Amino acid sequence: MDTTDLSAGDLTTPAGRSWRRHSAEFKARVIELARQPGVSTAAVALANGLNTNMLRRWVREADECVPSSAHKDAAAVPAFVQLPMPQGVPPALPPATVQAPSRISVEIRRGSTTVQAELPLDAHSAAWLREVLG
Repeated sequence: MDTTDLSAGDLTTPAGRSWRRHSAEFKARVIELARQPGVSTAAVALANGLNTNMLRRWVREADECVPSSAHKDAAAVPAFVQLPMPQGVPPALPPATVQAPSRISVEIRRGSTTVQAELPLDAHSAAWLREVLG
């Protein structure tokens, strides 16, 4: 059967499916709601019966149409803030190096029995401690 030759009568849309049209006012209102700080785009879309991806596309398209300097948040945040630096402060000292101990002391108490061990700090000692403390 050849499926490449479809006549116009064979292409039908499922019953009950149609494109919804939204007014410019509605789009502007939900876009502004989605732009609010701390507001989830998905929550705004769900509350207004919209697909989240469609609302994200509307917001992105609205951002592309408006120059970035027109956003109220962009104008409120300066690009660079110079902080005053106190004069005469010595540069930070390098961190002191910490010497790792070459041996480790272990004391294990079980009931009235006490075992003390001094072990070299290596992989074999770590394996022994894992097995004993299990």
